[in-house]
Parts: sequence; structure tokens; C-alpha cells
Amino acid sequence: MDLQPYYFPAAIAGHLLAAVIWVGGMFFAYISLRPAAAKVLEMPQRLKLWKRTLSSFFFWVWICVITLPATGYWMIIAHYGGMARVGWHVHLMQVIGIIMILIFMHVFFAPFRRLCKAVKQENFQLASENLAQVRKFIGINLLLGVLVVIIAVGLRYIAT
Repeated sequence: MDLQPYYFPAAIAGHLLAAVIWVGGMFFAYISLRPAAAKVLEMPQRLKLWKRTLSSFFFWVWICVITLPATGYWMIIAHYGGMARVGWHVHLMQVIGIIMILIFMHVFFAPFRRLCKAVKQENFQLASENLAQVRKFIGINLLLGVLVVIIAVGLRYIAT
């Protein structure tokens, strides 16, 4: 059985699923969880919630930041025949995606790690300051993620 016809659909499905998980998770956290937690939880409980929620979410984001470039570059090389054969919208998505990955890595290795350490030490003022940094960068990445979705869905039809 020739599996070649199934590679591209599998790659695009994996690519889209990773994008939905990452961008959808940021949307949920930023738009729904953040305001609800701020209204119903006191600072220590809210910070503990964010530490646990982000720990779980960031596990999935790591899978996404591996899956998205792997499937994206595979599709560009194997299906389209290289970077020279894709539209400018693909190059734009690639640049924005790289920026998003770098922002995520900064968040994970800097303010999120400091947030976890501060929560563990029950230094809730420091934890709150680091959560504010995490929130700022998640907001930026959410906007970039929505922009990539718009580019992927809409601009591909005018990019040729």
C-alpha cells in the first residue's frame, strides 16, 4: 500500500491541531481564565492556580513548538518543493511562528520559572510580578497567533 498520498493530509492535520491547541489555549487563558480567577480567587490561590495551569499548558505548547516547524518545513520541502515555491504568506507565517516560539521560550525559561520558584517560596509579590510578565507575553503571542491564523486562512487566496 502506497502511503505517500496520506503524508500531506497527516502533516497538515498535525500542523493545524498544534496551532489550534497553542492559540486556543492562549485565548482561553487570557480571555476567560484570567478575568475569572482575578474575580473569585485571592492572590495566593490565584498564583497557585496559574502555576499549575501554565505548567500543564506549557507541556502541550512544547509539543506544539516541535510539531509546527517539523510539519511546516516537511510540507514546504516534500509537498511544495522548497521555500522558493511557496507564497509570501508562508514566509510571513514562518517569521511570525519563529518569533512566537522565541517569545514562548523566553516566557518558559525566565518569568514562568521565577513565578514557580516564588510560589513555592510563598513570595506572592514576586510571583505576581512574574505572572504579569507572563501575561504580557502571552497577550503578544495571542495577537501574533491570531494574525497567523488570518494569514493562513485568508491571505493564501490573494498571495499567489
